[in-house]
Amino acid sequence: MLTVERAGAMNLENAMRGARNPMNSWARSDSGYNAAGEYVLGPNDLDLALRLCASGSDHRKFLRQIFVSLDVTAPLYWWKEFDTYKVGTVANSTSTMHKLHAKPLELSDFSTDHLTPASLEAFRRYVDYLETVRRRYVADNDKADWYDLIQLLPSSYHQMRTVTLNYEVLASIYFARRSHKLDEWHTFCDELLALPYARQLLGAIGGETIP
Repeated sequence: MLTVERAGAMNLENAMRGARNPMNSWARSDSGYNAAGEYVLGPNDLDLALRLCASGSDHRKFLRQIFVSLDVTAPLYWWKEFDTYKVGTVANSTSTMHKLHAKPLELSDFSTDHLTPASLEAFRRYVDYLETVRRRYVADNDKADWYDLIQLLPSSYHQMRTVTLNYEVLASIYFARRSHKLDEWHTFCDELLALPYARQLLGAIGGETIP
């Protein structure tokens, strides 16, 4: 299971102005803000953006100046794979070291959507045991119980991180992970496509129409 909240793109106006710097073509820019305060690309600017994307990474440098911020809640096993993308990304996570014991541990704190019924029942008992250890640690502050919690914590545990990246990293993630065996990657890629102009720009990079 993976969820994305508070996703937004920033700096599109400045990125597109920079995209026109090489040819001094600022006078052809036809973008502007609509009544909702959103920056909308005009036909000239969108055409330029798509042509630059189709021309390769050396020409689409403006994508690195379009920034994205989003809150992602995902299991630790997914975050382990996301951490492959270290260049151009920053993430601040909720802390298991400091806050794991701060609330009761429940089945909903873990990804269990693909467990068989027998495994789900066994895992439910496991979570109940972890909750017993957590309550004991809260009562007695015994570091041995804290270590039990940390070392027994399953990789299906949900962690929320606030992530920032740019559209160039977004493109790298999308084309590398959209066919991945983990359903979480499919959800994440779908969320990326919902960002402003992501479908058009990624489609130009890949030479395809992204539905």
